[in-house]
Amino acid sequence: MQLADLVSALEQIAPTRNAEAWDNVGLLVGDPRQDVSKVLLTIDYTAAVAAEGRALSCDAVIAYHPPIFQAIKKVIAGSVVFDAVRRGVAIYSPHTALDVAEGGTNDVLCEVLGLEERLPLKLAETKASQCKLVTFIPQKELEDVSQALFDAGAGRIGKYSSCSFRSTGTGTFFGEEGTNPAVGVAGRMEESAEVRVDTVVPLDRVGDVVRALRKSHPYEEPAFDLMQLAAPPEGLGMGRVGTFRQPVERAELLARLKRGLGIEHLLVAGPVEGTVSRAAVCAGACGDLLNDAIAQKAEFYVTGEMRHHDALKAAAAGMTVVCTLHSNSERVTLTRLKHRLESALPGLEFHLSAADADPFAVR
Repeated sequence: MQLADLVSALEQIAPTRNAEAWDNVGLLVGDPRQDVSKVLLTIDYTAAVAAEGRALSCDAVIAYHPPIFQAIKKVIAGSVVFDAVRRGVAIYSPHTALDVAEGGTNDVLCEVLGLEERLPLKLAETKASQCKLVTFIPQKELEDVSQALFDAGAGRIGKYSSCSFRSTGTGTFFGEEGTNPAVGVAGRMEESAEVRVDTVVPLDRVGDVVRALRKSHPYEEPAFDLMQLAAPPEGLGMGRVGTFRQPVERAELLARLKRGLGIEHLLVAGPVEGTVSRAAVCAGACGDLLNDAIAQKAEFYVTGEMRHHDALKAAAAGMTVVCTLHSNSERVTLTRLKHRLESALPGLEFHLSAADADPFAVR
């Protein structure tokens, strides 16, 4: 199976267009055309995880945290990225794309708590991912040019392909000196019966589609328009807030977190007794969403880590804050991701890293 198949499956589960603007997600190392057979899933791609992947003969790694985050100027021996490139190991990072996605990191945390009727804690700004292509094709070449556009990536709407709208009309042109028009002759005003074709194009396929248009169109200079489309709201966002079917004791929620995340200790600020009807979660470092959690009237907030003064603020507002340590709030999602990928790609072998662990431990 090719790496492109794995990338496509991951893109279906957690579209990278929904990641935070500051993030670095998607395929970070590798050739989409390379063959892959074994995939290792981890939160952090450390030297220990790289050695584990080498022992398992994994040729692809899904590292939740991107090992390439900010721009780098050197890739030299001694780094895990250099080692991956040298050995031909592909690396893909979903990070905040998986946090936002339905069934992703934050939904898994909600399931650990037992939260229902959940909504994003903070709605994401939806980014445009498509543009509209309008071009004009003579009737005789309509099917050939349209097919070339579709083959290059145009015309896909959801699970439908080869989508377009067609309307007939008349095109006019005057070929100046040095032209060789496919219809009529240079130096004379011409009219041609044409079909207007409207279709959609993913932004990352615009170059391929325009090249296909120019190559397949009979005119020397085919006319076309490209218009970026506004993205419709998807109702996605960071974190989750929801309710419990019945009020739950805070002590019970702490126990659920320990069981569900497979950890023995939690950092807790604020009230530790009494029941909770409404709670919020945000995997990782989500102190910056504390005000959203307070505004949403959450009584209990689960995250990976939070600054001292934010914890004081939450406690003063009567909210219980639970910090699991950063990656402990994220690691449980790898099991769910593994199951989804195994279902989508039965030809691949997936492994959860045993060497991956949060760098901090409570002694």
